[in-house]
Order: sequence, then structure tokens, then C-alpha cells
Amino acid sequence: MVQIVPPISQYNDRLRTMSAHERKVIFASSLGTVFEWYDFFVFALLYPFIANEFFASSPPTARNIFALLVFAAGYIVRPFGAIVFGRIGDLVGRKYTFLVTIGMMGLSTFLVGLLPGSNSIGIAAPILLLVLRMLQGLAVGGEYGGAATYVAEHAPAGRRGFYTSWIQLTATAGLFLTLIVIVVTRDLVGEAAFGAGGMWRITFLLSIILLVISLWIRFQLNESPAFLQMKADGEGSSSPIRDAFGNWPNLKIGLIALFGLTAGQGVVWYASQFYIYAFMQISLHVSYLTAVNIMAWALVAAAPFFVVFGWLSDKIGRKPIILTGCLLAALLYFPVFGMIAKVANPALAKAVAGQHYTVTADTADCTSLFDPVGTKVFTHSCDIARRELGLAGAPYDLVAGTPGSPANLTIGATRINAYDASKLDAAAQKTVPAAFQQSVAGALRKAGFPANNDAGIVKMASLVDFNPQAVELILLVFALVLLATMVYGPIGATLVEFFPTRIRYSGMSLPYNIGNGVFGGLLPAAAVALVAASGDIFRGLWYPVIIAGSTFVIGLLFVPETKDRDIYDNNPYN
Repeated sequence: MVQIVPPISQYNDRLRTMSAHERKVIFASSLGTVFEWYDFFVFALLYPFIANEFFASSPPTARNIFALLVFAAGYIVRPFGAIVFGRIGDLVGRKYTFLVTIGMMGLSTFLVGLLPGSNSIGIAAPILLLVLRMLQGLAVGGEYGGAATYVAEHAPAGRRGFYTSWIQLTATAGLFLTLIVIVVTRDLVGEAAFGAGGMWRITFLLSIILLVISLWIRFQLNESPAFLQMKADGEGSSSPIRDAFGNWPNLKIGLIALFGLTAGQGVVWYASQFYIYAFMQISLHVSYLTAVNIMAWALVAAAPFFVVFGWLSDKIGRKPIILTGCLLAALLYFPVFGMIAKVANPALAKAVAGQHYTVTADTADCTSLFDPVGTKVFTHSCDIARRELGLAGAPYDLVAGTPGSPANLTIGATRINAYDASKLDAAAQKTVPAAFQQSVAGALRKAGFPANNDAGIVKMASLVDFNPQAVELILLVFALVLLATMVYGPIGATLVEFFPTRIRYSGMSLPYNIGNGVFGGLLPAAAVALVAASGDIFRGLWYPVIIAGSTFVIGLLFVPETKDRDIYDNNPYN
């Protein structure tokens, strides 16, 4: 039996306190979404183990990139999830749609925990992993639009930013839950068993418990009052996707929402909470456990600001807060990441600061090093020389040499000749590359380039190991996460207010999931590939900086303020 919801007028009272029913709506929607984000993020935080398990036959660098690309695949398919489940949500209802999405997410995550590795079933392992990851992406593509729409349609006017900010908080809460589960599991089973012993799979298998809890909670919810009123008034859309994007005036609104809001919001959120995590480990050689502990404390400290900025957006508007976050990110990423490098790995920061090594080569011998999937074979001496420095994270300058001559590297006082792989016989192919790599590594050490286990690298052995170096790093990462709270806290209310009830689920889901799934989700893999191609550990930052800056400009010119819109008015875009 469907419970009768309070009259619509009650939801438009700006001054009243939150009702018990509304508290239940927020709690149930948020808790279920926390669990769904846990399912989605556990893949990201365990990608080094996933890389070794499912891409064992690939070189170490290629394994990481492959794993990050499978991670990104979940984001690429999110727009398709938005289309499928957005349409269902606008036709059937909000509640039943996100029951389906959370079920799909929980089962996919659980099955990853059971999936054999590539040493057991060969190529089938990464293929099945990719399929499960894509199912996760489809699910989360439909989940967010449903949860944000459901909560916003229960919220009183003038408080939608505050109410929906709890949904925004769930992504970071899910990330924090993932970190804690990983740390506790590692402590209980031991480092060796967690990694080589495959006990990391426990974190995936736990999703079945979270799924049962989520379904039980969400089955108790009612449909949203705005959706029920729309149905009662006979104003529903029979083709919400076509109505939302099938003509230029409506499509233009979706494009403004994408390029003026969610593209920048997506890259800032992922740069500040995911790329920094990969940056610390891959570029700065910070240990996995230390990076987890640093991130956990930064997230705890910054999490309340999702609600703070959501609440503030009800007072001063959504647009100024989101766009200010994008602008600050574009201006501050390079200096803040530079400070993080100096704190986390001082010797490395000193070795790369203002010092570029030199590759001298015939420029006709140099091709593109961009290799996002890690499968490109480099044979030219120029490419081999630059690739070796790039993999080491050593920045270099390319100097034009004598045409037809092989490339050489100058590292400090050492000069090393590169080789042309296409001219090596079978015996030389077994010895020359290894000797070259050893010579480059030795020259880098002489030039002050630290080893991966350098004693000066930040260490935080446990969540309570508050040494000065770790505390300073926590504060810097907190500053980055704070930028994510600015752009993400008000975004749910903003997108809900952009679209009328009859196409709201579809209308908001697609730009949100393209901005976060495509622009944001591709960031880690693209940034890591840019660093490997250039040797500059900061080169990957150009990706979020350019997109965040562009979003600021487009949003400033074209995005309207939405905080005072009546979301029960079903006339499009008034």
C-alpha cells in the first residue's frame, strides 16, 4: 500500500524544519548511495592488485595503464546508463529505478571478487573484468540522477542545496568507507596475504552485505511527490529522452549544463580525490598504505564542506560557488601539486625542479610517445631515449641533432647513446635494452634522482602516525579535496533545477554522467599517459586545468542562476 505523502505546499515552505519523512528520505537515499559508491570506488583504490591479477602478462607500467583504462571504462558507459535508467525513471518512477541500479551495482562488484585471474583463465579474465566494470558504470549512470532527483523533489524550496548536498557527500563517504575497509582488511590478514595471497578480494565480496542493507532500506521509501503530482496531472512525457535532447532549444540547455557545469566539476572532483592518489604513488613513489592513510584523513576533514557549500548555495546561489571552485582549481593545481611533491618526496622534487635532462636526436627520428593503452612498440632511438626518461619521471629537453645520427641522452655529466631497436639482431635484443636501462638508471642516481625507496619519502604507517611530514601532506591534500566540495556540493540541486519534472531524471543524468564519466573518468589514465610520454610529473595536470578553466568561462557567460526556480513548474526551462 502506498503511503500518502504530505501536500506539495508543505514542501515549498522555506521556513519549516525538516520533517521525519524527509529525514528518512535523505538517510535512506544517502546510505544506499554510499554503498553504491563503495562498490564503484573499491576498484579504483585496488587497481595495483587488479593490474597484477588480471594483466599479469603485460609489463608493470602497461598493467597499471590497462587497469586504469578498465576503471575508466566504467565511466565511459555511464552516459548510456543515464539514457536507459533516466528514461525508466521518468516513465516508471524514481524509487523503483534506483532499486534496479543498486542491485546491478552490488552484484557486479561481488562477482569481481569471485573472478579468476589471467593466470587461471587467460584472456577471459580481463574481458570478464571489463564486462563487470561496464555493468557498474551503467548502474551508477542511473543511480545518481535518481537519488538527487528523489531528494530534491522532497526538499522545500530554498533548501534544495542543503538537502541534496547530503547526496553529494555520499560519493566521498563511499570513498572513505572503501579506504577504511581496505586498511582494516590489510591489518587483519597481513600485507603479504592481502596482496600476493589475493585477500584483497574480500573488499569486493563484502558488497553483497551492503547490497542487502541498501535494498531493505530503499524498499521502505515512497515515490517522490513531484513525480506523483505530474502523473496525477497527466503531464508526464512519453519520450523523455527525445523531449530533453531532441530539439535545439532543449539540447542547448543540456550542452550548457555539460560544458558550463559538469565537465569542470567532474575533472576537479576526480583530480582532487583520485588523480592525487595515483600521483602520490606513481609519480612520487609514496607507498600504497601511506597514500591511503593520507587520503582518509583529508577526506574526513573536508567532507562536511559538501553540506556547507550546499547550504551556502541556498543563500548566495549555485553558480558563484561552482564556478569559483573551477577557477581556483585552474589557478592552484600546479602550485599545490608542486608543494605536495616537495613534501612527499623532497629529493625527487629537487631533482626535477628547474632541471631538464637532454635528449639529442634527429627530429625526423622522433614520433609521438602518447601511449594511453601501453601497447605501442618503440623502435626509433629518439623514442627509446625519451621513453626511458619518461617512465622514470625525469623531465627532458629535446635538442635537434645531426640528421641520420642515433639519439643520445645527457644526464648530468654522463652521456649515454641510445639504440635503434629495428637494427638489433636476436642476441643484441636480449642484452642491449637491459644495459641501456641500467646505464640510464645509474646516471639518474648520480644526478641526484632518488630511488623508489628513498628514506626521505613521506611515510604514514597507520592512521594515527601523525609525523610532521604526513600532517603537512594531509593539509595540502585537504586543500585539493576542499575544491572538490565547492564544485560538487551544489551540483545536484543545480541540475535538478535545470530541468522540468517530466524529463528531469533523463535531462540531468546525461550531462552529469558525461561530465563525470567521460571528462572526469578518463582523467587518471590520460594524465598518467601524459606524464609517461613527457617525463614531466606535472604534465598530466594540464588536463583538469584546461577543462576547469573552460568551464569557468562558459559557465560565467551562459549558465543561469537556478536557486529560486519552482521545480514543480512543468514548463521547460522557465
